[in-house]
Amino acid sequence: MEQHYKLFRVRELADNDESFIAALAEAFLEEVPEDAERLKKAVAAKDYHEAYQAAHKMKPTIDLFELGVLATLIEVQDWGKFTKKELDVTPQLKVVITAIENAVAEMKVDFNL
Repeated sequence: MEQHYKLFRVRELADNDESFIAALAEAFLEEVPEDAERLKKAVAAKDYHEAYQAAHKMKPTIDLFELGVLATLIEVQDWGKFTKKELDVTPQLKVVITAIENAVAEMKVDFNL
């Protein structure tokens, strides 16, 4: 438990209310994989605006669950925000996606979802 994500800040936010913590985890599982897919497609298509929006939307949740890739996600976000055509963010995207996939798999087991 909590190998690929941390619940410290989630517990703090939820005031240790286990049902609220479970609800936050469920929301993570519903939204983040969808947003990650959107981000992957946007980067592949070099849709800078869409990549920026997807990454920006994911930031608070990635930060709250402490996946450890916030700075990397911001790099991908800024690639889109500033239309950095000369930069290849594929390696950074891979790091973010891997962290999300690991957290999702672990969270599903931890919360029986």
